[in-house]
Amino acid sequence: MSGAPRGRGAPRRRGPRGAVGRRSRTGPKRCPPPEAPSVLDQTIARRLKLVGFDVDGVLTDNGVYLGVVGDHPIEFKRFHIQDGLGIRMLRSAGLVVVWLTGRESTATALRARELSVDELIQDPTARKLPAFEALLARRGLAWDECAFVGDDLADLPVLTRVGLPVAVANAVPEVKAAARVVTDVPGGQGAVREVAEQILKARGEWQSLLTTYFLERGDVPHGAGRSR
Repeated sequence: MSGAPRGRGAPRRRGPRGAVGRRSRTGPKRCPPPEAPSVLDQTIARRLKLVGFDVDGVLTDNGVYLGVVGDHPIEFKRFHIQDGLGIRMLRSAGLVVVWLTGRESTATALRARELSVDELIQDPTARKLPAFEALLARRGLAWDECAFVGDDLADLPVLTRVGLPVAVANAVPEVKAAARVVTDVPGGQGAVREVAEQILKARGEWQSLLTTYFLERGDVPHGAGRSR
């Protein structure tokens, strides 16, 4: 997940004889570069109470698979399994998870039910702003207590108001321009998991959630409790 262009193209150090990459035998050893800070602001992440996601192009690869069984049309969608655990982790941290989509889909409803998503809003008019405003009123939340992850123009009215607007890597340019951060991977390929991890790490909750996850499974990896 990136929040700003990463610095590249810095001049390479020259050794005492001017050869690129050559080091003096008596000179100090180079230290490894420090870890890059999280692109998510801790204050913003800790303020969050709700994380919303568009579905098509964010939770899926933006493809819709249509078929017919007898005389009945059917629709299939491909969801990323690792995204599912990310959503469960967000809910374990007490965050409300909402899916907001402009397409009605039985496949989407099935996946949302499997993951115990708090609210699934399928609005065929794709007018996401009034739907999100009604959601905030029901939940008693403010815009700056919410994050939203989108990819296309219909997401902009919500993205430009929430406290943490996020675009997936495959988002259109207008959505990326409105986002505070952009994921490294596209929607349907682990972008939701990436967002979940970054939010929980910025809140300082990721490691404890991992420990709880393994303890509940009774299957703790060696050294899982060690800090990294």
